[in-house]
Amino acid sequence: MSDEQKKNFVVAVIGAGPAGLYASKLLASKGIRVALINRDIKPGGLAEYGIYYTKYKMKEGLRKQFRQILEMPEISYYGNVTVGEGTGLSLEDLKNMGFQASMVTVGAQGTKWLGLPGEESAGVFHAKDIVYFYNSLPPFSTQKCSFGNRVALIGVGNVMIDIAHWAIRDLKVEEVIAVARRGPAEVKFTKKEMEYVARNLDLQALDVEIERVAERMKEVGQDPQTAKDFILSALPKAIEPVSDTKFTFQFLSSPSRIIGDENGCVKGLEVEDTKLVLKNGDTKARNLETKRVLDVDTVVFCIGDKVDEEFGLPVQWNEFMKNPEPEFAVDGISYEAYDPEKEKSIDGVFFAGWSREASSGLVGIARKDGENGARALLSYLDTRCPEVDPEPVIQNLDNFLVENFEGIVGADGIQKLVVKEAEQAELLGVEDYKMKTNEEMLEAIFN
Repeated sequence: MSDEQKKNFVVAVIGAGPAGLYASKLLASKGIRVALINRDIKPGGLAEYGIYYTKYKMKEGLRKQFRQILEMPEISYYGNVTVGEGTGLSLEDLKNMGFQASMVTVGAQGTKWLGLPGEESAGVFHAKDIVYFYNSLPPFSTQKCSFGNRVALIGVGNVMIDIAHWAIRDLKVEEVIAVARRGPAEVKFTKKEMEYVARNLDLQALDVEIERVAERMKEVGQDPQTAKDFILSALPKAIEPVSDTKFTFQFLSSPSRIIGDENGCVKGLEVEDTKLVLKNGDTKARNLETKRVLDVDTVVFCIGDKVDEEFGLPVQWNEFMKNPEPEFAVDGISYEAYDPEKEKSIDGVFFAGWSREASSGLVGIARKDGENGARALLSYLDTRCPEVDPEPVIQNLDNFLVENFEGIVGADGIQKLVVKEAEQAELLGVEDYKMKTNEEMLEAIFN
């Protein structure tokens, strides 16, 4: 089908993070009419609210790209609108309005926990709560995130480093302990991210910890020195410390219980020693039934995310279900929503980004996945008959939203908000300024 013929198609993209934005751009470039619907007022998703807040140049560069996408005449932006079962606007509603396909790029909005005893204690957080707090995403921006002085971070990926960055350089806590079920050879953070906190490493404690787990590493063919060298490789370009915080690791340590005091506050994290076993060419951690308690008063789970089970699509193992035998695969990957009861794709519904694979990669990977998801959707449209005029479908959505939602924000409203926040940043003499509540943003946009 030619691009000229595709101008008679209209699709909805739900979620305006990088995957949704770049998917919309590719679809619009083919002449397809796109309704880009976003839960947040601002576009950007984790590019706006997930990247560490002091990375101003990176964020502003992405914001400019996103604003250019919203300016495309084929795209209509609807911010402050939630899609899902029980929200007032469902995928079925969109289909009934005349949208020929929907692409779900809402990210992984659910919260993954380990189900440990004591998780309800005061002083227990999920990394997402902290990241959204310091990045000023409503309503997280106004919630309390009170850390103590001894912080345990469960997980050893880049998100753990971001939380460590905040605790070490902003809060200046006494100690940060990164806890990992596996060993130092399997950390997931990058050297670049480690440079923000490497100068706070307790080098003597690291030597002791590597020695403690060395024999268990060697049993599966891992080299303790190589693993240690990678962690230390961040030191030459590490930024200067601003606190005396000690940053340490506890490897081969599986969290088993959060210990609370008489007031329901965290006073310790019980961990169980693990060993590594080889299985199908990969290493797994197996518990050894020996336990010890880490003296901490704050615990943060940095273990990834899961999709929202209440969105209205089938979920399995923390992810939306994709058709295992897709008709419109791209690079062998399925982007098609799947109905396990009917054992077939849900007609016209596609995924991309973290909605397709939770907690997978950052902006560049999300962009590629969004574009590939759009290609899968384009292949689907090649098998469908186009509408004569997509505009009445867009009008149907406009009318529905006016009747059922308040404070709907379009691309012009985003531009107005950009100007007002820039003015406030200049007034305060800061590099970046964000309004912390939806009420503030809506007041700036509509008044």
